[in-house]
Amino acid sequence: MSEEIEETEIEETPATPESDVAPTEAGAPADEPAAQAASGAAVEEPAAPAAPEPKKKRKRLPRAERSQKTRPKRPASTERKPTARLPKPEHERGRSQERRGVVVSSAMDKTIVVKVAVIKSHPRYKKVVRRSVKFHAHDEQNAANVGDVVRIVETRPLSATKRWRLAEIVEAAK
Repeated sequence: MSEEIEETEIEETPATPESDVAPTEAGAPADEPAAQAASGAAVEEPAAPAAPEPKKKRKRLPRAERSQKTRPKRPASTERKPTARLPKPEHERGRSQERRGVVVSSAMDKTIVVKVAVIKSHPRYKKVVRRSVKFHAHDEQNAANVGDVVRIVETRPLSATKRWRLAEIVEAAK
């Protein structure tokens, strides 16, 4: 009985690299790499069942631990470029609007209220629609009176409501 146990143990052991041909069940020779791969797989299997630890989830990371996006650094220039000064344009920025209207109030000091009538055609129905808008305008000399037809131009904000200034009195009131 002891002889049979020893024989079975010898048959189960894999072939060593010293022997050229390893016996198989059918008795045919087997390739060395296949035999080595089989023996390597048998060696690695006992180590594989160890379960890896789950990765710890962190909802919020401190700024120092966050992944940083690195930007390529530009090489520092050795010489400085001179600042180019362009000549100031003759005209002001943009085009200031001009409107014509009738003075409806000049009771305030250096301020007039000008009513500008706008006549537009309705985009869909083509009916002529009359609208009017009141603007507060700056009148430095208090020259305009109620009923005058004046030309006002857009300017920087002069007060909470004044964004226009008196350019000229086109027609004085009768």
